[in-house]
Amino acid sequence: MNLLVIGTGYVGLTTAVSFAMQGHHVTGIDVIEEKVKLLQQGKSPIYEPGLEPELQRALTKETLAFSTSMAEHVGEADVIYLCVGTPSGSDGFADLRYLEQAVETLRTFVQASEREHVVVIKSTVPVGTSDRIAAIFAEDKHVHVVTNPEFLREGRALQDSLEPSRIVIGADRKEAIAIMDQLYAKITAPRVYTTRTNAEMIKYASNAFLATRISFMNELARLCHTLGADIEVVAEGMGLDSRIGPEFLGAGVGYGGSCFPKDTEALIQLARRHQSSLSLLETVRDVNRSQVDWFVERMVETIQGVRQKRIALLGLSFKPETDDIREAPSLTLIERLQKEGAILTAFDPIASLHVKQLYPNLSYVSSPYDALKNADAAILVTEWKECVQLDWQRVKQQMAQPVLFDGRNAWPAGFLKENGFTYLGVGRHA
Repeated sequence: MNLLVIGTGYVGLTTAVSFAMQGHHVTGIDVIEEKVKLLQQGKSPIYEPGLEPELQRALTKETLAFSTSMAEHVGEADVIYLCVGTPSGSDGFADLRYLEQAVETLRTFVQASEREHVVVIKSTVPVGTSDRIAAIFAEDKHVHVVTNPEFLREGRALQDSLEPSRIVIGADRKEAIAIMDQLYAKITAPRVYTTRTNAEMIKYASNAFLATRISFMNELARLCHTLGADIEVVAEGMGLDSRIGPEFLGAGVGYGGSCFPKDTEALIQLARRHQSSLSLLETVRDVNRSQVDWFVERMVETIQGVRQKRIALLGLSFKPETDDIREAPSLTLIERLQKEGAILTAFDPIASLHVKQLYPNLSYVSSPYDALKNADAAILVTEWKECVQLDWQRVKQQMAQPVLFDGRNAWPAGFLKENGFTYLGVGRHA
């Protein structure tokens, strides 16, 4: 099939590459000329494991191309994916201006085409948005509007595209469902056929529920810290219950990224607009916002303040295997520690350049050991393997003081304490 993917961010580019890998002919559209030129050269503007080699392979096979011109490619497209950004607006609600602009431009071109098109909303949008877009195309009988939300995990996005946990298709026409089934013919996964409204809610509800699990464990970790319990053991015992499961039970310095903070806030604001309340999610959001502050307060208690102390930050991206720093806890840590007067040195295998644009006065180094040299304390912010799998004897030799603050509960707490380190995790008492 011929696909047009409008928007080449994390979702759009991964979607384009994964469908090209399945043998479809895909054209990615973006308004940023520099990005399109980079993609045409086989260079990915984002870091995602396996993405760039597959991008290059698809370009060589000519199953994938990129352009800035929507007009040149709409007429030949069977399926048109809308993957533009829907960031949080100043009111916390999803900002749909980029999506609306894309829809307005797209309608001009599909009206001039006699070909049957399926317009797929892949962007995360407030409930009811896809129906409003469908109403815009209502007079164009050869255009079907489908909601097909993404459930990609950054760091595993390409794998999740090829081996999804489920495929959700929101549509009101059998013709559209048949085309979507043909599109996904090579993918084996449970399929949910439903309304566009339900599909939109499934996306928001999924992210909000996962965020809830994280904030629950973080709040429980605070209590464990006070009571002398160990949140890691508690999580293990909880996760063995099949009704709960082990996923997303890790305590830490909070969640970040492009989805959980934005989508949780958008769902809260959507409820408010409809005179409803999601008080549980409001608490989830507030716990997450305060988690870094709670962690820093425990640090300050441990080493009697951080002013003029050299602190190594290990990891800057919001999670491993991505260069995404949107809503990353590292940014809040940097703000708080700089305010407290700490001297910061940072290491991240991928994301340092992005953070440097925001905080150019930090010292950025190329290895975790360079960050740890003469440090009075170190903080594990992101559990990259480079930051977790360390030579602890070398670490102890290089640090001015062997003080470790484990913001992801990924370091071997018992071993470190036995070997002379001062160790503080998130609700751990190993």
